[in-house]
Parts: sequence; structure tokens; C-alpha cells
Amino acid sequence: MSNDEHQTITSALAALHAAVDGGQLTCDAGKNIERWLVETQYKPYRIQLVELIDAHHFTELDRLFWERIPFGTGGRRGPMSTIGSATINERTIAESAHGLATYVLRHRKESSRTKQTPRAVVAFDTRHRSEEFARLTACVLAANGFHVDFFPQPRSTPELSFAVRHLQCDTGVMISASHNPPSDNGFKAYWSTGGQILPPHDAGIIACVDKATDIPVVDFDLAVAENQITLAGESIDAAYVAAVCDLSLSPCREISALYTPLHGVGETSVYRVVKEVGFDGVSIFEPQRSQDGSFPNVPDQLPNPERFAVFGPAIESARQIDVDLILASDPDADRMAVAVRNDVGDFICLTGNQLGSLLTDYVLRQRAEAETLSPDHYIIETLVTTPLIADIGHFYGVQVIRDVLVGFKYIAGEIDARCADQFVFAAEESIGFMAGNYSHDKDAAIGALYVLELAAELKRQGQTLLDRLNELYDRHGFFLEETISKMCPGPTGQAQIQQIMSALRSRPSSVLGGCVWESVRDFRQHEVRSLPSNNVVEQLPFPSGDLLIFSGQSSECHITLAMRPSGTEPKIKFYYFINRSTDPSIAFARERAMTCLNDIRAALDQWMQEVIEA
Repeated sequence: MSNDEHQTITSALAALHAAVDGGQLTCDAGKNIERWLVETQYKPYRIQLVELIDAHHFTELDRLFWERIPFGTGGRRGPMSTIGSATINERTIAESAHGLATYVLRHRKESSRTKQTPRAVVAFDTRHRSEEFARLTACVLAANGFHVDFFPQPRSTPELSFAVRHLQCDTGVMISASHNPPSDNGFKAYWSTGGQILPPHDAGIIACVDKATDIPVVDFDLAVAENQITLAGESIDAAYVAAVCDLSLSPCREISALYTPLHGVGETSVYRVVKEVGFDGVSIFEPQRSQDGSFPNVPDQLPNPERFAVFGPAIESARQIDVDLILASDPDADRMAVAVRNDVGDFICLTGNQLGSLLTDYVLRQRAEAETLSPDHYIIETLVTTPLIADIGHFYGVQVIRDVLVGFKYIAGEIDARCADQFVFAAEESIGFMAGNYSHDKDAAIGALYVLELAAELKRQGQTLLDRLNELYDRHGFFLEETISKMCPGPTGQAQIQQIMSALRSRPSSVLGGCVWESVRDFRQHEVRSLPSNNVVEQLPFPSGDLLIFSGQSSECHITLAMRPSGTEPKIKFYYFINRSTDPSIAFARERAMTCLNDIRAALDQWMQEVIEA
């Protein structure tokens, strides 16, 4: 290092320490920035970093460095930039790939799987810089001795999971930020099972990421020429599509629908599957067809099909033509939402819980009628998914696995721990669905196949999905669910999330909006506590995660309220579950349940505000 470089770094460090001491930078940001200033592996970014420090852009520096992106529910995900430990950029992608490679190679050595060349597969979606990050990932993996199968065009996340299993890879990587805004991207890592990375592997990979210094990288074109990187072709696409189509449960195909990929990859998976099996009445929504990471024709450029607003443009178009359904998948096509035309011509958007209940009942009913269902078969749902799915499973006499943390990686882990051949169906409230063993992740394609088959069967009987949902309520009682998120971005937001979760654990309110809370299950402290005393009454052995589930009663309803910090976004999520008898009618039950929900939600909002202001 020259004298001038040394002086520049010394001056920048002095300014950095002064900014931390003066409260202009958080302590964690200061530590991360110091690493990028002094450690040699970050030398390419030093000039840009010094310029930001010299210009006193400390708010921006805090945003870029306030954390080291962790492996959350869906891998590493965050805003893109050219620099920063808290963002997705060239360095954080490269160190993610290198950390993954290092850990997988170590695991292979410990398990004596060293005779064959390690193998990985890499795919990317339509987001900005996704191809760039995917090529970089492939080049790092290849430099670490992996043979890499690389999808040269955007493909879906479930096809990546399928490819890991189909090609018998040691690992796989999907470059995607799912439904996040256009500014974001991410790195999803997959294990040899085709499922996303589970504990303790996630911690092991992050430890390897933290130790990454100089990262080896091969030239992409040279690696292709030397067969270190193989371009994945149509044979994998065809095998994936065939695997989904093979799970068809009904020959009914007479249904009209409009499908939108929301500018993502869904045309390569969802649309191809439904056309392959003969749904000729399904057309694609042209304004949102193009693969475009800016998501220009999606309201607010937020391509999350859980947001009913994304259906707005398609609904306007559907009103001019005769369609029964509108289907939408998120940009990496692993989640799928549906809007249904009701008897007066309006479109009603189904929630993930409603759709999951309908599809669970459909799959189990079809299997029962085909006599391919036994008490040994099982379905899976997460701890924050509607209890109606469990009731449906019990009705058909199958096993119900419910104590599962949020995320399909945990659902895949449950299948790996059990007999995979007896797995039937899995659903998550965030419009994720899974069947069969072709992929170990949720898939919008299988969700679309089953919802179209169910809708076609019902149409033949003069019914709709809404009619079948009411039949389920008549059989099991009325269920109302809602998921609400409180966004808490940046370093101060993380502190707010921890403040709220701490208060919920240590001093929960025993009465909210007319609901009297009776108990809380704490999956981090592994305790069941009685309320209002908050005393431990039972140990909770598994699973382990930052999740609280409160149970209580109002005068008419049973209420469950779950809350957890998001594993992929800066927010805390609240899941409301209201259950009530349908006496004297479903309409009356819906009205009373909604009143109960609104009262509790308003009371919780006020309580949280008091906690934050305290």
C-alpha cells in the first residue's frame, strides 16, 4: 500500500469513527464499513467508499452497511447496489457463491462423496441484473471445481429445484427476489434434495461467507468452451413440464381463464403446463406478458400476487371478455393467486388460505375417489396457515403435519424426514402450493393445474370456486384469515421489530378488542405460557423459530393471532385466524367474524404504537 493510500484510509477511518461517535452512523454499519476500508478483498470498492465518507453521506452509508445480509426464509435478499454489506451487489453475490461452494465441498469431504466431480445448477429470473449475478455465481462455482449446469434464459424457481433433483446436483442457486420491488434481488441456495438450505447448513454457509477473502472466478465463455459450465437445454424444460402434467387428477378442461405472469417467468412454466394438458380456454394477459424486471404494467410496480391490486389491469380486461377466472404468478413463478368471477359478474380475489383449502379438498377428494388414499398419507401446512386445511385433512382420514415453521424449505424438510411416496399436498398461506416429488419447492404451475381442473369440474356442475368454498364452511365452520405486515425498514426498523417482539413476550396484553387471550406458544423460548399471568405451563420442544402464537376467545369466536419477523423483508407479520359457527348462516358468521377481526386489529395497532413510543 502506498503512502497516499494509507493516508486516505487513515483519514476515512477517522471520519468514520467520528460519525459513529456522533450518532450519524450505527455501530454495526461502522464495523462493516471499516472492514471494507481495510481488508484487501474489498480494495476494488475502496475509492467509491472513501468518496461517500468524504462527502458525509452517512445516511446512505448506513443504508448500505447496517447489516450483513443473513440467510433468511428465502436465502439472501435485499436492495441492489454497487457496494455495501447490506445489499445485493457483485461482492455479496460472489461471496455467497464462494461460501456455498466451500461449505458443500467440506460437507462432501466429511461424507466421503469425493469420487465424482461436484455438480451445481444455476438459474435466474427476469429481474434487473439477474443474469449478471447468475453468470457470476456460475463462474465462482466453476472456479471452485464444480461442474455447473446453467440456464441461459430466465426460468422459474420450482424448475431450478426440479433440476437439482433431476441432474442429481450437490447444490443449486436461483437468482431472484421473488415478489419484491424492482430495486431488489436475491440469492436462493438449494441443497442436494432440491429444497432450500435448512439449519444447520445455513449457519455453516454464512460462516464460510464471512471467511471469504479473495474469491476465485473463471471466465464464463472459456468455462463453457471447456465444459466446466454446460448450458441447460430444452430437455430439462420438457422433463419438468412432463413431471407437473403427470400429476393431473381430472380430465375436465372446459374453463375460460386469463393468466398473467406479471412480467416474470411464468410463461415458461405455468402457461406452458396448462397449455400442454389441454386448457385451450386459457389465454395470456398481453400487457403483463413481457419479461421485464421493472414490472411496468403492474400497479405500483409491486408484482406480489398476494396484493389484490395486481389483478386490477387484468380484471379490467376480463370484464370485456367471458372468462371465469384470472390467475397470476409472481416473477419467479413459485406462487399463484386467483380471482373468481361471482354470480353478478364481479371478480373476487381468493386468499392463500382460501385457495389452499380448496386445493387440499380437491386433491384429497380426487385421491379418495380413485382409492389411492390411505391413513398413511399426509398433508403439510405451516403454523401460520388456516386451521381449515387441517380439518379437511382429518375429514379425509389422512395425517396432518402442522408444526412447521414458515417457508417451503421446512415443508421440504418434513418430506425428507418422512416417506416421500406418502406425501400428498402442502399449502402455505402466502399462496404457495406443492404436490408430488418432482420439485422440493412451491410451484405456481401445479397450483394453476389443480385450480383449473377444480374450476372446470365445478363449472360442469353449475358451480364456482366460491360455491365450493361455502360448502367447506358448511361442513367445517366459517374461517376468516388476514395477514398484515408492519414495514420497518433500515437499522432503526430492525430495532423496532425487536422492541415489539420483546414486548409481546414479556408484557403481552391479555385483552385486545374484546378478545381474551388464554395462552401463547413461544417457538423461540420453547414455552407455552398461560395468560394473563404469562407463566410457563408447558415446554414446547419443536420447532425453533422467532414465532409467537396467541390463542383466545371472544363472545362468539375462537381467535388465533400469530406474529413473526419476516425472514426476507424488513417487516413484522401478523396472522389473524377467526373461527365461528355458521349458525344461523354463513353471511352472519362472516359479518361477526369481520367485526371481531377489525376490533382486534385496531387494538393491536394502538398497543404497538404505545410500545414504540415508550
